[in-house]
Amino acid sequence: MARSHWLIKSEPGTYPFERLVRDGHTTWDGIRNYTARNNLRAMKKGDPCLFYHSNEGKAVVGVARVTREAFPDPTTTQDFSAVEIEPVRALARPVTLAEMRDHPVLGMMMIFRQPRLSVVPVSPEEFETVVALAKVARKTA
Repeated sequence: MARSHWLIKSEPGTYPFERLVRDGHTTWDGIRNYTARNNLRAMKKGDPCLFYHSNEGKAVVGVARVTREAFPDPTTTQDFSAVEIEPVRALARPVTLAEMRDHPVLGMMMIFRQPRLSVVPVSPEEFETVVALAKVARKTA
């Protein structure tokens, strides 16, 4: 069965990747957008996620994995969902939003087409490209 791949956003001042590493796992809740909610509901156990720091940093900084599929979001009585995730690894270096926007494979990622969504699908090729970019020193002008 082919895995789906995701990009999840968190403000580093609220929940940075380093905290996920320290905690070992977390409930990914508080999503109040119906499209993002539906994306959460599509996540399957084992699906890999790019962990993106939004607002500050604006970069993919790590890889996480879904450990529990969608369940009712415990932070609300409305029809929203949550999943549980665990860290897989920090990236060797952050891959910035600007770098992704300028990359021929990554320039059309969902993060650019629906920038307000906090949970978006990525293709396996996009996922692997981001991970590969993190292993290469960033070009300087």
